[in-house]
Amino acid sequence: MAQISAALVKELRERTGAGIGDCKKALEATEGNLDAAAEKLRMDGAAKADKKAGRTAAEGILAIAEDGSAVAIVELNSETDFVAKAGEFRDLAKRAAEVALKHRPASVEALVAIEDGGESLDTQRRTLIARIGENMAIRRFEVVEKSGGPLVTYMHPGDKTGVIVAMESGDEALARDLAMHIAAMSPIYLDVASIPAEMIEAERRVIEAQVAEQAEGKPAEIVAKMVDGKLRKFAAEITLLGQPFVRNDAYGMKSDDAIAKVLEKTGSKVARFVRFSVGEGIEKQKTDFAAEVMAQAGIKA
Repeated sequence: MAQISAALVKELRERTGAGIGDCKKALEATEGNLDAAAEKLRMDGAAKADKKAGRTAAEGILAIAEDGSAVAIVELNSETDFVAKAGEFRDLAKRAAEVALKHRPASVEALVAIEDGGESLDTQRRTLIARIGENMAIRRFEVVEKSGGPLVTYMHPGDKTGVIVAMESGDEALARDLAMHIAAMSPIYLDVASIPAEMIEAERRVIEAQVAEQAEGKPAEIVAKMVDGKLRKFAAEITLLGQPFVRNDAYGMKSDDAIAKVLEKTGSKVARFVRFSVGEGIEKQKTDFAAEVMAQAGIKA
């Protein structure tokens, strides 16, 4: 077996970022050949990434990149919040946002395959998985282009909730207030017309079943009005324009006035918004931490 010097291990570590032990093993396996050892580390990292791929990654951060005409937002997930705070992890998220903004890919699969800087984002992700030891995934992204008016972003402290608002008309101060409202109140759609018809019909069936129990014996026209009223309330709660504005007082509006009224009063129009919150929609694995520690210590519960 070739003698592996500390200097050679150091050189491979600086080249690949892998751990000292992994570098030494790779050099030993390749008889001190730096290029072969680097390739082995890359292949081993891919294998480790594949092995960890089934583990739930529901923590993470958001990253935003902007160039004045468009904004990209990316969600990068990890298994633990501890890893999400690591500098390398945050750098990968930022790089993914920059690549998404530059190349405007059609899907996450297309995004991670882009080679920008010599390596694809997926290769960079796999390398980081091998180094850190946790599964991680670029889950989703959106690119929002300027629509005539201000294009603003809001990132809540901690980088867990981010918002982009593109205005067709209106001023930047209103756009920023709207972005903070969206972050806090979580509207799903812009307006009623944006809600999918199948969602409206599904909700109508639920409401009709509820009202049938509450309004037994009442005239059909009364029941119909009750259903329509509840459906309007449902639509208002999930649309930006239907929600009461959290900053109504600043615009001389009543506390229950919908955002649509504020926009009408100020001659403003929202073209599009995007709101991401880390881990939303991912079913997190529930673990018994005490049981895990006991199992690692070889203690039976």
